[in-house]
Amino acid sequence: MSATDLDTAHKPHRLLTFNILRYDPKDPASTPRMQQYRIEEAESMTLFIVLNEIREYQDPTLQFDFVCRAGICGSSAIMVNGRPQLACRTLTRDLPDETTLAPLPFFELIGDLSVNTGKWMRGMSERLQTWVHAQEKEIDLHRIEERMDPDLAEQIYELDRCIECGCCVAACGTAQMRKDFVGAVGMGKIARFRLDPRDTRTDDDFYELIGDDTGVFGCMSLLACQDVCPKSLPLQTQIAFLRRKMATMGLEGVPFVSRFISSTC
Repeated sequence: MSATDLDTAHKPHRLLTFNILRYDPKDPASTPRMQQYRIEEAESMTLFIVLNEIREYQDPTLQFDFVCRAGICGSSAIMVNGRPQLACRTLTRDLPDETTLAPLPFFELIGDLSVNTGKWMRGMSERLQTWVHAQEKEIDLHRIEERMDPDLAEQIYELDRCIECGCCVAACGTAQMRKDFVGAVGMGKIARFRLDPRDTRTDDDFYELIGDDTGVFGCMSLLACQDVCPKSLPLQTQIAFLRRKMATMGLEGVPFVSRFISSTC
């Protein structure tokens, strides 16, 4: 064991303080309040472990979400000192002695730290039609899948790694002002299906979906979405690329020109 390991082993564990926002919107008597909990830090402790220990040993009424505990499902996203993060991927050693936890803004609150991201994600997916639009009227499930260039497949896979945690939407300034904004997660999905050679839609079709202020032209380019993405997706690059493509499509049609003229008069 090295000297550093020995120092770590003999270093006393911190007593951590967590201020957690408590509120149950289903209870008429409930009002938003901060509740304080203290817990002794352990080696490699995550916020997921903290929340489970609080609920198991201190307060069984605490509400929060988790499924996989491995940063794959995206359900454990919360606000940690004002920043969207996954509780299962956030180590307490990277946090100060006192930490404030709150639910993600923008999404429907279920209770305490639990929000309904699934409802919004489904609505966004249906609105943007985030599935492969093929020409075949009937799909042959026994047909051998068509080959795809490995580099293209890698680009599609990169965008397919989105876990729909909601961190990018919670950090988005536009989303806080426009509840109909599709967010970086929505534009990332459009970028993914635009790359897919099996999808028969054109840029004209995608323009109809995101070529307005609820899509790429509503983005203020603050790019907090990329800063907080737990999967480090290239959201900045994809949003900029889509904006250029959609602007080109819009300039070829009357709707965009009319909107531009009216906005400058």
